[in-house]
Amino acid sequence: MASFQKSKYTILIAAFFIFNNVINAQQSNIAKTFYKHDQYLSSDKMEGRFPGTKGNNDAAVYIKKYFKKYGLKKFNGSYEQPFTLFVKEGINKMRSDSVTTKNVFGFIEGSDEKLKNEFIVIGAHYDHWGWGGAESGSKKKDTVAIHNGADDNASGVSALLCILEQVSKLDVKPKRSIIFVSFSGEEEGLLGSKYFVNHLPVQKQAVKVMLNMDMVGRLNQEKQIYMGGAGTFSNGVELMQKLGENSGLNPVVHAGDVGGSDHVSFYKSSISAVGFHTGGHPQYHTPEDDIDLINSDGGALVVKYIYNVLLDIANDSQQLYFINQD
Repeated sequence: MASFQKSKYTILIAAFFIFNNVINAQQSNIAKTFYKHDQYLSSDKMEGRFPGTKGNNDAAVYIKKYFKKYGLKKFNGSYEQPFTLFVKEGINKMRSDSVTTKNVFGFIEGSDEKLKNEFIVIGAHYDHWGWGGAESGSKKKDTVAIHNGADDNASGVSALLCILEQVSKLDVKPKRSIIFVSFSGEEEGLLGSKYFVNHLPVQKQAVKVMLNMDMVGRLNQEKQIYMGGAGTFSNGVELMQKLGENSGLNPVVHAGDVGGSDHVSFYKSSISAVGFHTGGHPQYHTPEDDIDLINSDGGALVVKYIYNVLLDIANDSQQLYFINQD
């Protein structure tokens, strides 16, 4: 009997180490993929992804490639939602002009016959300040140089694509449908998300919660992920805190404090919205926001956490409703 117990104990220990190795390998793979996406989107050849430029268009093409690869369905036969914005003279070495850019979006249909008619939106903006300039949002207005925006917001798009990849591998898709969207024109005043909210591809009442990732690539030593707007839907604060347990992260959860990124466009339209970020830093809106400062292992932890948030909300059978935090 003692020998049997010892063998059983040995098997359990071996199983634990195998499971632990599988989890570590998965995290390592996510970190590598996160870095790969960020490195491409924040490379010099993208020239800061300013709306209306080749770099911005190339970023959209890159995102569409992975939307197609991971099986997102198109809205009205397209992954693109074009819109026009006005560019002030002096930004990105440009003369005053109107330019066309686009949101990139698609959806995964839910698996529940009833709840698939409801939608969770998850998004991240892909534009940045290009070459900067005196009229731009650069913190170094006297410096004309590529603002690569590795954290702002190539990191958010990297997380979006990593989360999409994980969802695509599920044998049974979440109960609610999920819209994945990458916005342009965020830096100019949330223009892409405003356009999206005003031209939703589904009925507004069907959109239940929006999750937004903006600057999630610089996880600090305290491993803090900040979020505002967790109280804009039922049990949101409790959910964020619960999922923080054993996540490797220290969530800083705010019921209100919705913030200043694309999720605000949804909140102002009475749609529950949560914004995620890993904090500010001296390289914000400067040419120094580069890939060598990105914490890809931290990015993998953020991806896993927000992925779990997304699945929990998409599979929640309770009614989701908007809660005003003003």
